[in-house]
Amino acid sequence: MDRVVCGDVGFGKTEVALRAAFVAAQAGKQVCILAPTTLLARQHLQTFSDRFADWPIRVEGLSRLKTGKEQSGLLQALAQGQVDIVIGTHRLLQPDVKFSDLGLVIIDEEHRFGVRHKERMKALRAEVDMLTLTATPIPRTLNMSMSGLRDLSIIATPPTRRLAIKTFVSEWEAAVLREACQRELKRGGQIYFLHNRVQDIARIRDEVAAIVPEARIAIAHGQMHERELEQVMLDFYQNRFNLLIATTIIESGIDIPNANTIIINRADSLGLAQLHQLRGRVGRSHHRAYAYLLVADRGNLSADAEQRLSAVEAMGELGAGFQLATHDLEIRGAGALLGEAQSGQIHEIGFTMYTEMLNRAVKALRSGELPSADLSGAAPLEVDLGVTAMLPDDYIPDVHTRLVLYKRINNATDAEQLDELKVELIDRFGLLPEAAQNLFAVHQVRALAEPLKLAKIDAGEDGARLIFGPPEAIKVENVIGLIQSSPRHFRLQGDQRLDIQRTMLTLPDRVQHISTVLHALLGQ
Repeated sequence: MDRVVCGDVGFGKTEVALRAAFVAAQAGKQVCILAPTTLLARQHLQTFSDRFADWPIRVEGLSRLKTGKEQSGLLQALAQGQVDIVIGTHRLLQPDVKFSDLGLVIIDEEHRFGVRHKERMKALRAEVDMLTLTATPIPRTLNMSMSGLRDLSIIATPPTRRLAIKTFVSEWEAAVLREACQRELKRGGQIYFLHNRVQDIARIRDEVAAIVPEARIAIAHGQMHERELEQVMLDFYQNRFNLLIATTIIESGIDIPNANTIIINRADSLGLAQLHQLRGRVGRSHHRAYAYLLVADRGNLSADAEQRLSAVEAMGELGAGFQLATHDLEIRGAGALLGEAQSGQIHEIGFTMYTEMLNRAVKALRSGELPSADLSGAAPLEVDLGVTAMLPDDYIPDVHTRLVLYKRINNATDAEQLDELKVELIDRFGLLPEAAQNLFAVHQVRALAEPLKLAKIDAGEDGARLIFGPPEAIKVENVIGLIQSSPRHFRLQGDQRLDIQRTMLTLPDRVQHISTVLHALLGQ
């Protein structure tokens, strides 16, 4: 397995991980769970330990918070197979970490790890199953999933009573900040204030204290001592403070349902996935949540920063993470699929050509062939059955909808997918008119002929002809066998064309006869 589970913040990805880990541990395999921060690793350790308390499953955590002696004892137990589930940070990627029988690797917040980190996890064992959890997959991962190189599952259903987060982009204004903070404090809630510079975080605290004097303020950042940081987060969780000024250390997985307003200073300096993750720290209960993205000067933003902020502001509805990830793919490009180079160059050849080349390469690899960069044989098969084949505009009036459906019909690879599309069209628009039925018949023939790599199929009332493509795609013995079975009806013209001499007055006759010939050429 190499599956990406994409679900919005708080939609239940951890629940999927719990069940996967349970199945693997019950089967006698070890499970490794990789989290990007010590805070999130500790939270997962608590969750997994509580859920598996009544089962004979040993759950342990490995991070910098453990002493050297504790770490060496745990590593020894891990190598001897005494630990079933280990949860940790990048510490799990060190060379001294050895597993007895690793079966499943779960990577949480996948976008926080580099390619080298993930390749290191794969290298631990060739047969390891990979489960990747993310709210906003990075363009490279999303592109691999969409191309079929990795499996993709989307959790799109929000938890009950969950409300969308209202998002605003604004310049720093004392009046806006005061109104945002007072609204939250008056309803007994808590506030995150994100400022991602440790150097002047104390100055920001003083400014916020002057704007909202009634707030009880605390500071949290990664340069604090681990125990001190842990205590601050615990105090905030228990509502001893109601305004936390922090760096992006709060980005990953921290769950405080009472915090329902987040103010992000200099939001233009953060990435799209980061902004979405940070916004997901609020709105985790049934209260309406608010996110304020502050910028220094909206008029002087870079084009990419403006696009990112506009995308986050526009997509405030529940389940927007996957849409934001596709926006990120458009803004940044897909990057190199293999290895560590991450720059996207799709625009050089065009997205359609890129995906077509990628699909051909994936198909070739899956069938055990070497992918070819030669595009000479990339022209699509032309099928003309002598009838009007289209989606009439009086059947589907919207042009964009028609184009999308043409693309989906064209991408269908077998009769089953075409039948599903037929059912969908009848359900949405009513019974198929004759021209639409003809269109499905044409694509049924095209899907059947695809493995033969034919160049053209022509058919009319008096017969049909098949124009062959690359010689290696057709088995000569199948062609000879077909002609010998009925020499009166089949004639080979050179080595490029097969003529079918039959009377085929109706479209069903043509589809039936051509399908029979194609099956024979395929050796079926």
